[in-house]
Amino acid sequence: MAVEDKHITYRIYLVAFMMFLVAIAILVKLTNIEFTEGDYYRKLAKERTVRNFIIPANKGNIYSADGSLLATSIPSYKIRFDAVAAKSAAFEKNVKPLSDSLSVMLGKPSSYYQNLLRRARAQNNRYLLVARDLSYTQYIRIKNFPLFELGPYKGGIITEQKTVREHPIGKIAERTIGYERTTESGALIRVGIEGAFGKYLNGKDGRVLKQKIAQGQWKPIRNNNEVEPKDGYDVVSTIDVYIQDIAHHALLKQLEYYEADHGCVIVMETETGHIKAISNLGRADDGSYYETVNYAVAETQEPGSTFKLMALTAMLEDKVVDTSTVFDSFDGIVKYSGRSVRDSKKGGYGKLSLARGFELSSNTILVQAMMKSYENNPKKVVDRFNSYGLNRKLGLPFQGEGNPHIPQLSDKLWSKITLPWMGFGYGVSLTPLQTLTFYNAIANNGRMVKPQFITEVKAWNKTIKKYETEVINPQICSQETIDKVQAILENVVKRGTASRLYSKDFSMAGKTGTAQVNYGHSGGSEKYYSSSFAGYFPAVNPKYSCIVIVHEPNVAKGYYGGDVSGPVFKRIAQKIFTDSPSLNEIDNLNKKNLQQENSYKNYFAAANTKMLTMPNLHGMNGMDAVALLENQGFKVKAIGTGRVKSQSIKEGEVLEKLKTITIELS
Repeated sequence: MAVEDKHITYRIYLVAFMMFLVAIAILVKLTNIEFTEGDYYRKLAKERTVRNFIIPANKGNIYSADGSLLATSIPSYKIRFDAVAAKSAAFEKNVKPLSDSLSVMLGKPSSYYQNLLRRARAQNNRYLLVARDLSYTQYIRIKNFPLFELGPYKGGIITEQKTVREHPIGKIAERTIGYERTTESGALIRVGIEGAFGKYLNGKDGRVLKQKIAQGQWKPIRNNNEVEPKDGYDVVSTIDVYIQDIAHHALLKQLEYYEADHGCVIVMETETGHIKAISNLGRADDGSYYETVNYAVAETQEPGSTFKLMALTAMLEDKVVDTSTVFDSFDGIVKYSGRSVRDSKKGGYGKLSLARGFELSSNTILVQAMMKSYENNPKKVVDRFNSYGLNRKLGLPFQGEGNPHIPQLSDKLWSKITLPWMGFGYGVSLTPLQTLTFYNAIANNGRMVKPQFITEVKAWNKTIKKYETEVINPQICSQETIDKVQAILENVVKRGTASRLYSKDFSMAGKTGTAQVNYGHSGGSEKYYSSSFAGYFPAVNPKYSCIVIVHEPNVAKGYYGGDVSGPVFKRIAQKIFTDSPSLNEIDNLNKKNLQQENSYKNYFAAANTKMLTMPNLHGMNGMDAVALLENQGFKVKAIGTGRVKSQSIKEGEVLEKLKTITIELS
């Protein structure tokens, strides 16, 4: 028995010793965690329960030249409720007043909100959704409601903010206004003005510290942000909304009629280079047209007959021929190295002066003039084209500007037909904007200016940066040459290929173009046409230059530049100068307009009266209508420009439950 007791005692000591060793090991490990690994585990615990979240800064606005909003950031707020945060006394005291306030603002009965809030408290819901898609004004209002005014810890209010980028004028000029987007792979895509001037527009993001309260749910720790976001600067563009609207719809109408694949139009202010309108429309599978690709900036192609102006200008400047030099069109066909150059008129034009050949867009006349001028020295005309800047990009701020191509003698593909083919716009390649820049220089008496899309970067009413007109070439050729080509371009409209556009009441000048394109379809074998018109208006002291290009029109309906693209040019010119004439003198400046006075009195009275039902907005100025509704706390979506044509909510309808009111302007 004594031996057995001895064995038991031994086992007890052994177990005690083992427990002692385990205790020592645990103590060593705890000491190691505290002093060696403690920081790591404390950091890990904190990261899993407390985290910094980014608050995206509001992007600056993009404005048109006339002050209209082209792109703006609208903050949108979501309100949630932590039903556990408030003490019982505070909750019971404020739950009914809070429900009453929510009822007035959001439209549902007070009893609905009381039940919602009480049920959330009974269920210990710390993330109850109360309201979403609130404007900034609504957010400021709701955070001062009973209970919520106590803040996130005592009142339980949780605020979530996101920024929505909107284009008030809709899809018009969408590609030029642009965007910034991040792909799934993390690549940043920058398009248009938004992408090019992001360093000014984007601002600086803020940070807010949040604590994890449930699976996937985070609540702000403080009422104030760790770092407040700094809004971006505003950018003022050169776009004129009125001209943009004219250009867009004139192009759209023509594309639809001719069932074309795509097209573009650009309107440039002659003296400054300011782009007043730019529209790029491509056809979708359903036959409708959208802004998909910035064809005006990115697409290069053989321009065809619009390039004849560059060839004519070079020849006149080098004095190798004159406008009166006569050539024989040889029944409409001339050959070089076994390749035929044909006129569009069967049988040709007989014998013509160079000027008349240009007016009628005779390929045979221009090709012969080119060969007569430069056959023995082709480098001379290539150097001349290079001096016009036709062999290099314009250096626009956008990504994806197309690369122009002017054949050089050092090119491997230079051949015996390269020189004559340049005479009527083949073998060369330009973007529409590069072509227009040259035409604008002719309209501007030889002064070539860079196309400009931005005039100013602003912070409220303070100018951060000013963009002045940039001169590419102060004088591309002599005034003598300018005078000659200006007269010929005017005659193209009066008695040449664009004579259908002529009006004795309104002057225009320009050049038609009809280029045959043999690539991009059915492995490059199918032929289609690109119709264009480039010019300026008025013909004397031009104010604007313009180019219109329509790709792949239905040949059964027409494909010549004067028929397809020319009418778009004329429509834009006439709408700008006949529908909205500019007056140099204003009579009776101080005379009161009775209709205007009454209109203002009615607006002022309405703006200072709490609206319970929808008023009749028909005929009201769009800006007044928007201001009237927004001052009453409603969200407004305006479509178009001008005066109110229709409203989404009928006159007399109760407004309590409404969130957004849509008005259509014309």
